[in-house]
Amino acid sequence: MSIGISHITKQFGEQKALNDVSFNISTGQVVGLLGPNGAGKSTLMRIITGYLFQDSGSVDINGHNTQDTRFDFRREIGYLPENNPLYTDMYVKEYLSWVASIYKLGKEKRRRLSELIGITGIGDEQGKKIGSLSKGYRQRVGLAQALIHNPSVLVLDEPTSGLDPNQIVEIRNVIEEIGRDKTVIFSTHILQEVEAICSRIIIINKGLVVADGTNTEVKALSSGLRQNIVVEFAEKVSREAIMAIEGVETATLIDTNCWWITSGRLEDLRGKIFNFAKNAGFTLLTLQKRDLQLEEVFQNLTLGNRN
Repeated sequence: MSIGISHITKQFGEQKALNDVSFNISTGQVVGLLGPNGAGKSTLMRIITGYLFQDSGSVDINGHNTQDTRFDFRREIGYLPENNPLYTDMYVKEYLSWVASIYKLGKEKRRRLSELIGITGIGDEQGKKIGSLSKGYRQRVGLAQALIHNPSVLVLDEPTSGLDPNQIVEIRNVIEEIGRDKTVIFSTHILQEVEAICSRIIIINKGLVVADGTNTEVKALSSGLRQNIVVEFAEKVSREAIMAIEGVETATLIDTNCWWITSGRLEDLRGKIFNFAKNAGFTLLTLQKRDLQLEEVFQNLTLGNRN
């Protein structure tokens, strides 16, 4: 186990930012931490990295409690905060060399700098001042500083926030490369990113973990055993006629003559819909099972829990 979160609670005044949050993350997992603004994601990341202290509960990093002063857990963690604070008057290589000195890399510093500059793709920018870089390259520098001491755990808070589509892909590729031999937890509002690179998804809403699992498991959690079927007829068909099909629970018109049908049965409902159309003389244009998209799952689990 790389990260162990056990019954973490954190309150700011009357607001409970985190409410009895627990989960474990194993070595080598890339975990996407999702949630609406104010859900508690950044608070949790700051607690994991030691920038905030929880009111109750515990955090373990590689089996060591973060409140045990005999173990410098920060050496095990690389952290890229959302606002990516950098010294803009310093040159890229100068800044990374300074960070390496803080971690007392000694003889390893030169080799590690060369390695990180290559991994993050900032070789052509290393002689420039950080203040002159695009936001995409500043994020790369931020990733390099988070990785300079070769931590086993990497915590990234909105690493692609404000980047253009090309920069997002570039940073995503860097995270994928890093995630092959490290434990990575990162927050984002870009759900396609999570689906593309995460082996696991954790969704937080109002300080509570409302979903935890693989992409497939989280979707199944939201929909349960419910079938979702899209059917489009060439002709107008009444809701009453569709609801009369055995097994249909709901029927929602989503476009002209196009219906979203749900059923809680394990039996595939498409055969019954086909027979209904055939017997009634209707022409089927579309008949397909449709899994919920992550965006729909996210909305179901967060919007549905709002007061």
